[in-house]
Amino acid sequence: MVVDDDALVRRTLVHVLKAQGLDVVEASNGREALALLEESGELPLIVSDLYMPEMDGITFLREVHRRWPDIAVIMLTGVAEVSTAVECLQVGASDYLAKPVMVDEVRARVDNALERRRLTLENRFLQQSYQERLEASIRELDQRNKEQFVGQIQMAVRMLEKKDVYTRGHSQRVSRYAVKTAVLLGFSGETLDQIRLGGELHDIGKIGTRDAVLQKPGPLTASEFEEMKKHVTEGEEILEPLRRHHPLVLQIVRNHHERVDGSGFPDGLRGEAIPMVARVVSVVDAFDAMTTNRSYSAPRPAGEAMDELRRFIGIQFDPEVVTAFSKAFPDVQKLPITV
Repeated sequence: MVVDDDALVRRTLVHVLKAQGLDVVEASNGREALALLEESGELPLIVSDLYMPEMDGITFLREVHRRWPDIAVIMLTGVAEVSTAVECLQVGASDYLAKPVMVDEVRARVDNALERRRLTLENRFLQQSYQERLEASIRELDQRNKEQFVGQIQMAVRMLEKKDVYTRGHSQRVSRYAVKTAVLLGFSGETLDQIRLGGELHDIGKIGTRDAVLQKPGPLTASEFEEMKKHVTEGEEILEPLRRHHPLVLQIVRNHHERVDGSGFPDGLRGEAIPMVARVVSVVDAFDAMTTNRSYSAPRPAGEAMDELRRFIGIQFDPEVVTAFSKAFPDVQKLPITV
C-alpha cells in the first residue's frame, strides 16, 4: 500500500512497487488507508508520507502498529527531518526514506523491509512451534510420570492387602461400589475416574501402620486407634504428586472417615463440609468392612449391613449417598461383589 496526498509521488511509488512484483493499493491519507485495511485485511508493506491531511503519518503509523503490528511500514520524510524519522522508528516503522526518493533506494529499502518482516514471522513461527513441541513433550513426560507413580501406588495397595488377608480385594470392591453409586449421583467423566482411583487408593496410608495394629483380632486401644487414624493423612502425603491433576483422589483419601455429625477424623468436618466424593467412599467402605471377614469381626449379611447404613443416616452417613448405593445394588443376594 502507498499512502500519500501527492498524486504524482503516489503514482511513482506504485509503479516502482509493481515493477518489484507487488500488488499495490493506494490511499491519499491515513484515514482512507485505514478504511482500506479494514476492508482488505493485513498487508505485508505500507509506504506512507509523513504530512497528510485528515490524518498525518505519525498518527496513521501508531494506529497501524497497534492493530496490525506485523505490517512493515516505511515512512517518507524530508531530508532535514532526522528527528522525526527517528520518532517514526521508535513508534514502529521498519524504515524511512528521505524525499526526493530515488528509485533504486526505494527498491532496496522495500526489499530489506519485506525480508525483515519475513524473518520475523518465520522466527516467531519457529519459536511457537518449538514451544508447542516442548509443551507437548512435557505433557507427555508428565503423563508418563503420573501413570508410573499411580502404577507404583497400586502395586503398594496390592502388597498391603497381601499383608492383611482380611482386607484382600477390599480396595477394588470399594472402587467398584463407589463408581456405580457415583453414577447415580450424577458424576461422570474425569470426576468419575478420580472416584474410581480414590476408592482404590483410599487406604494407601495403612502401608505405614504396624501389622500388630492392622491385624489385631480385638478392639484397638486408644493409642492404637490414634495410630490407625494417621493412615488418612499419611495416605494424603503419599499421594501429594497427584494433587494438581487429581485433587478429588486426595480428598477421598483424607476425608473418607469423616462423619456427617462432625465426630469423624482427621478434620471433624460436618455435613456438606465433607467433600461429596469422600461421603460416597465413606458409605461403601463401611459396607464392605461389614460384609467381609475382618480380624476383629465376622462378615455380616448384606441386608443387615444395608440396614446398618440406613440406621446411621445423619450420624455417620449422607442420606443421598446411602439411597444411591442401595439403588445401585438392589439385589443384596449378590453382595458383596467379587473381584
